[in-house]
Amino acid sequence: MAQDYAGAVRAGAMAASRLHRDLGIRDASDGAGGAIDVFAAIYQLDLPLMLRPLKGLMGAFLNDPCPGILIGTGWRMNIQRFTAAHELGHCILKHKPSLDDEDQILRRVPLTVDARNDYQETEADAFAVGFMLPKWLIVGHCARQGWRTVDLLRPEVVYQLSLRVGASYEATCRTLERYGLVNVDQRDVLSKTKPRPLKVELLRDYQPANYKGDVWLLTDRDQGARIEGSRDDLFVVRLEERSTAGYVWNFDELQTSGFALLRDVRESDDPEGVGGPVARRVTAAPEDGPRGRLELAERRPWQPNAPIAKLSLDFDFSGPEELGLSRVERRQMLEAA
Repeated sequence: MAQDYAGAVRAGAMAASRLHRDLGIRDASDGAGGAIDVFAAIYQLDLPLMLRPLKGLMGAFLNDPCPGILIGTGWRMNIQRFTAAHELGHCILKHKPSLDDEDQILRRVPLTVDARNDYQETEADAFAVGFMLPKWLIVGHCARQGWRTVDLLRPEVVYQLSLRVGASYEATCRTLERYGLVNVDQRDVLSKTKPRPLKVELLRDYQPANYKGDVWLLTDRDQGARIEGSRDDLFVVRLEERSTAGYVWNFDELQTSGFALLRDVRESDDPEGVGGPVARRVTAAPEDGPRGRLELAERRPWQPNAPIAKLSLDFDFSGPEELGLSRVERRQMLEAA
C-alpha cells in the first residue's frame, strides 16, 4: 500500500497499465475507437460481478469468501463504467473490502489524506482513470477526429471526446489536465460549461422530453468506429452531400436498424453559393436499445451500386447495465448455450 498521495496515484496508474498489457487491450483496439469495456475486462478475469440496487452506494468490492464486485443500478452508463473500474482497481491492487458511495466515486477534488483506508481509495481512483482513460486512447480519438491540442479548449469537443471514451464530461476535463493537455486554469474554464447547453446547441430546434441522455455528433470521421451509448441518447449525423450532382445519403438504413428519425435538414456553409456541397444533418434516437452495425451510403438513386462515400460503424445503445449479470456475461452465456 502506498504511503503518500503521489505514491498512490503512481501505483494505481501502473497497475492499470499492466492490466492493459496483460489483457492485450491496446492491441485489441485496432484503431476502431470506442471506450475500453471494463465489464468485458472483469469477465475476462473471471471476477464475479453482479448489478443490484445499492441504497446509498454506487458499488462495492468484497473479498470474502472470494473477490467480487457489486455495481449499483439506476446510474448513467458512464458512472457505472467508472464505478466498475474503481472496484476492479480494489481487486487488482489487493485492497481491503470497500463500500463506495458518491463521495468516494464522484469526489470533486483528489484526496491528499485518505486515513480511513491507507490511500487505497486514491489508488483505486488512479487505477480507474488509468484503465478507462489512458493517454493513448485519448490521443487516438483526437487523431481520428482531427482534433488538435488547441481544440481541447472547446467544451463541445471535450464533450464529444467524453462520449467516445465512455466517461463523464467532468472526469474527461480532469484527465486532460492530468496528462498536461490543458492546464489547471483551462480545465476550470472547461468545467464551468455544463453538458446541457452543448446538447441544446447540437439538437438545434428539436426539443426532447428531457436532456438526461447524451447527444452524439457523428461525421465521416467516425467511419469504422464503435459507438456505445444509452437507450435515452440521441445522435446527430452530419455528412457532406453532393445533392446538386445527384448524390444523396440514404438514411432508410437508420430506420431499418431500429432508429427513429426526428429531424432531417440540409444546411449550406455558403447560403449565397450555387452548386456547392451541402451538409445533410439528421437527428435520430435509438428505439428499444438497438445494437448492431450501421451502413450509410451516398449515391445517385439511379446508380444504386456506385456510392461515392460511405459511413459504417458499430453501435450499441443498450446501456446502462441492468439488474443481474453484466450484458457481456449474458451474451457469452447465450453464445455458449
